[in-house]
Amino acid sequence: MIPGKATPDGTAAYAKNHPRAHEKHWRPALGLTLSSLGMGSYLGNADPITDGKYAAATEKALAGGINVLDSAINYRHQRSERNLGAGLRKAIETKIVTRDQVLVCTKGGFLSGDMGPPTREWFVETYVKPGIATEADFVPGNHCMTPKYLRFELDQSRRNFGVETIDVYYVHNPEQQAAQLGETEFYGRLTAAFRELEACVAEGKIQVYGVATWHAYRVPPRTQHYVSLEKTLACAKEAGGEQHHFRVVQLPLNLGLPEAMTLTSQSSGGMEASAIEAASAAGLTVFTSVPLMQGQLLGRFGPEFRTKFPGLKTDAQRCLQFVRSTPGVTAPLCGMKDVAHVEENTAVCAAAPFTVAEFQMMIGR
Repeated sequence: MIPGKATPDGTAAYAKNHPRAHEKHWRPALGLTLSSLGMGSYLGNADPITDGKYAAATEKALAGGINVLDSAINYRHQRSERNLGAGLRKAIETKIVTRDQVLVCTKGGFLSGDMGPPTREWFVETYVKPGIATEADFVPGNHCMTPKYLRFELDQSRRNFGVETIDVYYVHNPEQQAAQLGETEFYGRLTAAFRELEACVAEGKIQVYGVATWHAYRVPPRTQHYVSLEKTLACAKEAGGEQHHFRVVQLPLNLGLPEAMTLTSQSSGGMEASAIEAASAAGLTVFTSVPLMQGQLLGRFGPEFRTKFPGLKTDAQRCLQFVRSTPGVTAPLCGMKDVAHVEENTAVCAAAPFTVAEFQMMIGR
């Protein structure tokens, strides 16, 4: 297991080692210096060829100005965590990075399987017989966030990555349960999960925790899957007091899914606010997922729109520029399993993000 964790000095040194990146590429967040683009790992076949691609892409990303790695235990049935861990280990061995320069993030909540889809036998042997979880703990059949389950999953993720400390650990899509449970039961379960993660912080297994969501904070109130960010923060305060370690929110944002910045679905200081506005006002760090909408946005822009992104040559770069320039966002997390895509995407690191005024003009506000 690789010792250490992301540190202020380490991440600042990483930024200094990449002078070709624009100065605004580096973001102060979580007391660290983080890249305005992170590496995701959701898509891809569960096979050895894709495993090798992800490991090589991780090493390339770390060499190219990205120091945020994001995964989840269920991504490609634990393979993505292991692949990113292999790439990180190789980058450390070849002195591309040191452990303290990289933010390692992952998630727990969904059944993962091990190298392949979960089977009944695997479920019973892994969770039921050892007393980790029962079938009744899974809502609506594939999602669990009991304290014992999350601790077990976190320890497995640490082994998969090969690191002693996961820097950011997310409860993955808790809204899966909000849609099934009553409000009191749901937030009670979330509080119990956070209380366990506070204990994991004290043990040095994680630095901070948060929630990685899909619907939760970007759908209207009183609709299925809606979650209140204010109530989420109240759960964290109940679990860890005023000095709790709930510091991060992840949600989808792209040119086709703008609700996180446009829909005033949350409350902040008694005022209606978008999810990103509310998170920023609460001092939370915001990472975003699916900046390319899993490739669906590519090739859909006309010449007039493309002229709004001077110096950027591809639609992928333009999509990343849009999200990394969104006020309140630290970094989009872009899935990259090919070295060529890493090279294309990291070209954005040399570009200045839009100023707030330029961003508002670009979106027509």
